[in-house]
Amino acid sequence: MTDGEPLAAPRPDRPALDGGALTALLTGGPSGGLWRAVEVVAEVGSTNADLAARAGQDEPEGLVLVAEHQAAGRGRLDRSWTSPPRAGLTVSVLLRPDVPAARRAWLSLLTGVALAEAVGEVAGVRASLKWPNDLLAPGGAKLAGILAESVGGAVVVGVGLNVSTTADELPGTGTSLALVRGGEVDRAAVLLGFLQVLERRYRSWVEVLGDPVSSGLAADYLAWCSTVGTEVAVTMPDGSVLEGVAEAVDWDGRLVVRTPAGVVELASGDVRHVRSSSRP
Repeated sequence: MTDGEPLAAPRPDRPALDGGALTALLTGGPSGGLWRAVEVVAEVGSTNADLAARAGQDEPEGLVLVAEHQAAGRGRLDRSWTSPPRAGLTVSVLLRPDVPAARRAWLSLLTGVALAEAVGEVAGVRASLKWPNDLLAPGGAKLAGILAESVGGAVVVGVGLNVSTTADELPGTGTSLALVRGGEVDRAAVLLGFLQVLERRYRSWVEVLGDPVSSGLAADYLAWCSTVGTEVAVTMPDGSVLEGVAEAVDWDGRLVVRTPAGVVELASGDVRHVRSSSRP
């Protein structure tokens, strides 16, 4: 879609999400929960940008913002993320984790684990996680991207997941749950499952002050991660390429890569792209 071009009407086989119903399901327990409300809007520039602005106005944690269409979606390093109306899940959550600042890098990895578990349980798709922020289908095509942004004491975490997107609506490197599964997938069920798993994992992680080991997050992330243990080529911000073996994810969520020159720890903000190495 180009600037100024009218937005195409959603396909009739792509129903709208019901924010009120989702809110009721997530907040209906006797003691409440993390999520305060699920707001669903027809279109927004960026769900992350909107929640970041509200975080700066001291909005409490637990707000979920979902856009049926995102006009100016962003991924990591300001890469664009686009999807036809109601074809995917574009959702951001506002969190205020009481953990040391260095542990916050694990929040995007935690979100990836929750998303992988949800699409497995709800859609029957066995995905994997590519460090630092991609959810991949079994064949390696991209299903989703994750973007976590700090705003003072808050963190806004956004997810863009392809659900019913068709092949002609996707870039060559992308796929969707419907394409992988070979049938329809209920967006509402996937969103509900994701938020429920995310709440459970987030609470466990915060209870131990963001410790990825004692919370079980580190072990679970490695179980889902398809990057660790492989040869990788890492493109750095200056365009240079670092090649080596991804050996681990360290205490601060950094990728540990063994290169011919030694071991390097890479934070997500230190790299432009991570891919499988072309070396034998």
